Amino acid sequence: MKRERSRGKPRPRRPQRPKADFREERSDAFRCVGCRLDVPLIAPGTAHRNHCPNCLTSRHLDGRVPGDRQAGCGGRMTALSVTARPDGEWLIIHHCVSCGALSVNRIAGDDNALALIRIAVRPLSDPGMPVRALLAL
Repeated sequence: MKRERSRGKPRPRRPQRPKADFREERSDAFRCVGCRLDVPLIAPGTAHRNHCPNCLTSRHLDGRVPGDRQAGCGGRMTALSVTARPDGEWLIIHHCVSCGALSVNRIAGDDNALALIRIAVRPLSDPGMPVRALLAL
């Protein structure tokens, strides 16, 4: 048996939630712009998580100070390379695809170790970079 709808009355719709309410409820996580993974803001080893632990992609949000959220760009930042501080702590160098800015971010304890090693050895696999120049460093 089919249900007959009355043609005169429109079907009632659910009220839509404003987007601001949606963001307030999910303030403990963000969605990665690279791999679309839901990433928690709490990260071991750092006070301000600003990159995905899976693909290391970030978003251009911070200005000069980590966590200030003063950058107006909001573009996607790809992991370009890694560097190390004198005390041995690793840092990820991010490059903004939109404005070209560079930033340095501390790695977190739950970052993908394989992804970190891949970007660390990337210069060794690049045929355009002379190996002698790397060995001279």
